[in-house]
Parts: sequence; C-alpha cells; structure tokens
Amino acid sequence: MGVLLAVATTVFSSAASAGIRQYSASLENSHWQVTNNSRLNCTLSHNIPNYGEAKFVSKANRNNNMLFELDMLRLPDNYSLAEVRSVAPSYRPGQNGYTIADMKLHKQFSPSLNKKVAWTMLSELEQGMNPTFYYNDWYSNSDKISVGLSNARFMRAYKEFVGCVGNLLNYSFDDIAYTVLNYQSNSDKFTKASERRMAMISKYLKLDTELELVLIDAYSDSYGGRWNNLELSKRRANKIREYFVKNGIEPSRIEAKGYGERRHIASNATTLGRGQNRRVVIHMEKPLEF
Repeated sequence: MGVLLAVATTVFSSAASAGIRQYSASLENSHWQVTNNSRLNCTLSHNIPNYGEAKFVSKANRNNNMLFELDMLRLPDNYSLAEVRSVAPSYRPGQNGYTIADMKLHKQFSPSLNKKVAWTMLSELEQGMNPTFYYNDWYSNSDKISVGLSNARFMRAYKEFVGCVGNLLNYSFDDIAYTVLNYQSNSDKFTKASERRMAMISKYLKLDTELELVLIDAYSDSYGGRWNNLELSKRRANKIREYFVKNGIEPSRIEAKGYGERRHIASNATTLGRGQNRRVVIHMEKPLEF
C-alpha cells in the first residue's frame, strides 16, 4: 500500500510540474464568421481568446484550393512540430479522438496546413469535434501548449463559407495578369479565343478593387501602311479602355497606347505571323504584399 501511494504521489507531482496552457473559446464567446465572401476570396475565421485567430481560406483559382492558417499573437521562437488532433468536447465523454496531422512551426512565421488537412478539420468540426493543436512551449520543454477550435456556433458560418467556395471564379489574378489578345485581319474585332479571354478579364476587373494599374498596349502587322496601322492600333487600345471604363474601372487606372508596326514578335511574311503581330497586350498590376 505504501509503495502504491509513493507511485501515485510521484505521478501527480510530475503532472503538476509539467504545466499545460490551454487556449480555446468558451461556449459563450465562441464565434465563427465569414470575413471574406466574394468570387475572389472566401475566409472563415474563428477567434481564440488570448492566442490569435484560426482561418480557413480559399481563393479563386483553376484548381479547388483551401488553406488553414493559425495567426498567433506570439509567433514561434524556434522550429518544432505541433500535433493536430480531433478531440471530443467534454459533453461527449468516452468518444475517442485521433491524430489528423503534424503541423510545422517555423521561427517567426504563422503556421499553415494544406488543403487535405484543412478540409479534414472542417469535417471534424461539422461532426461536433474540436481540432486541437499540441506543442511544447518554446522556452520550457516541460510545459505544453494546447490550442483548440471550438465547434460551438460553427454550422451557420460554415454553410455560408461552403456556398462562397462553390461560387469562386475558376481562374486567378495570375492567370490573367498578362494577357495577349489577337484580332481578325484589318479589323478591330477579336478572334473568338480573344473574345472569351476578354470576358474573363472584364469579369475579374469588376470584382477586384485592389487593381492599381491596367496597361493596354496595341500593335499591328505591317500591311496597310505605317500611319494607318498606327491609327488602327490606337483605336484598338482606346476601344478596350472604353470597354473597361464602362464596366466600372476608374479611368485614371487605365493607360492605353498604340504602337502600330513597332515591336513585331513574328514575321509578316506569313498569315500566321501577321496574326501574331495583330495583338493587344493587357498587363494588370496589384500593390505589393508584405
């Protein structure tokens, strides 16, 4: 009996000396909200009191994408790993959890997780579980950190988020930031392929208010006379500029220039080459992100 008491006392003392700091939202202050809801960006956010914010982010892209980000108020001070587990809430005793993945913690960077793990975490929240992160304190190996995502008040925001993700454009800014449009011969009418591309650009410009500058540079082939080609290229550039202005883009953010026969990219001796030279280059710029 004395031996058992000594063992129990040792275990208790060890647990007490290895402190665990727990961060999670209580039932009363658990809030999930969709902070971005557009055809370009969807963000589902959850505040973790005294710790930071958990975010699920999906952006317009050719491929379905998803990213989980854990924005910490205090960034990691060294490299380590955090275990990501699905944990049953206290009102569901006896239900086993499991390890979802390991998350890399890099010094002075907020950690993130890829699409597969992010969707798994969302699925666990949908089923009433609490994805939780466990890692060692950066300054004391004997201390543990536990960071939990509460499933309270999750479903309404989650449904809105899933609806947003399903409505995202299937192309991104990078897909159209530099676009070459081609014209029919001796005309300011686009080829069919360029018409489709122009529709994509127009749709994107209506949605993205962060665009800083739209540059429109028009060129011609060498048939029809140099002065006529210069004027034709100017008309082509200005026509696109007017099109964008009508679609709500500030005129001050659009620059349109015609260069005529200058800067050929192919030989004018062939039909194919002349078709490549009859072009408009649209280049869009955004503010740099830091």
